[in-house]
Amino acid sequence: MSLAALRRAARETVSGLPREFWWLWTSTLVNRLGAFVSTFMALYLTLDRGYSATYAGLVASLYGLGGVVSSIGSGVLTDRIGRRPTLLIAQSSTAASVALLGFMHDPVAIAAVACLVGAASNASRPAVQAMMADIVRPEDRVRAFSLNYWAINLGFAISSMAAGFIAEVSYRAGFLLEAGMTAVCAVVVFLRLPESRPTVATTADGREPAAPVGLGTVLRDGRFMSVVGLSFLVAVVFQQGSVGLPVAMGEAGFTPADYGTAIAVNGFLIVVLQIPVTRLIEHRDAKRLLVVSSILAGYGFGLTAFAGSVGVFALTVCVWTLGEMINAPTQTGLVVRLSPVQGRGRYQGMYTLSWAVAALVAPLMSGFVIDRFGAAWLWGMCAVVGTGAAVGYGALMRGLPASGPAIVEAETPASAKPEVSAA
Repeated sequence: MSLAALRRAARETVSGLPREFWWLWTSTLVNRLGAFVSTFMALYLTLDRGYSATYAGLVASLYGLGGVVSSIGSGVLTDRIGRRPTLLIAQSSTAASVALLGFMHDPVAIAAVACLVGAASNASRPAVQAMMADIVRPEDRVRAFSLNYWAINLGFAISSMAAGFIAEVSYRAGFLLEAGMTAVCAVVVFLRLPESRPTVATTADGREPAAPVGLGTVLRDGRFMSVVGLSFLVAVVFQQGSVGLPVAMGEAGFTPADYGTAIAVNGFLIVVLQIPVTRLIEHRDAKRLLVVSSILAGYGFGLTAFAGSVGVFALTVCVWTLGEMINAPTQTGLVVRLSPVQGRGRYQGMYTLSWAVAALVAPLMSGFVIDRFGAAWLWGMCAVVGTGAAVGYGALMRGLPASGPAIVEAETPASAKPEVSAA
């Protein structure tokens, strides 16, 4: 492809998106650039503080538990008080709790504050996704979600490399730097992002207000909860890249550096290929994309059973990473399609919950299966789960309408107004 063609492709990828989206994108990138603590937390607890690996695992679990609890709560807040206030609360709380964690010494205090950090840092996700759905046109949402996902991975790739150097100087500096950069995100939201929550929603005929959406409404939405269930299955599979793969490679005699080399392919491919992949999938059938991504995920990990060298492990990472690049923006777009406007926060919160629970279940499942039956069984199970998810998506999306629920916004969203609407 010529340089001119590359420039044209890049221009088409980023064109047509509103200014508010780019401020939200910038906030996401800055947040991930400062994500140092999650990278070196286990090393900090075991090497710097001298705690056991078991205690480090407990802290990681409590961090994940905080995310499970906040997923639903932040979704409710997103709908009730608005996207912008929820983001400000989440990011300010994250900055304060991360800074506090750097000064904790008592093991009980460290565990408790880690749980708070997990809750605060995950609370922004439903608000970000709901705001993005509010301010981006339906035909551009897959592209917008993909660009946001690219920013997350670009930021994480850079922060992961920087975390090692920062840890060599001072672990506390890492905590304070992350707190500072998260505070910068809150400032960006405060100064540049107006509230985007639709002020009034009516039924499709415009004659009466749309029915309010509660958590019970979400739970009774059979199609959506099926999507949440399938999302959980796919998430458990993808989690094996960080929980099952390093354990299996270690038991097979590979070094941590070997694992680092193999898993680095994941971040590299996402940074390099996410935008081109998005151009290929942007206007394609979501059903086929989710079926294909589930199969790529399942069988990408399934092929790991036959890996005997770092190169082959890296090739399997390529397969499931392609599935990840297809799945992330497509599934997030599907959630928006299935969500009524006045309930986007709660729906996004429930979707976020599926990934948070998977982050808790996957380590337990992979450890049990590897210890009891061997790594080959784990990779075989991944193939089975991926196939099951593909079949589920194929059946679930049969007859899905081209647009979301029959709810329209009766008034202009606040994001299109010059002033911030009241929460």
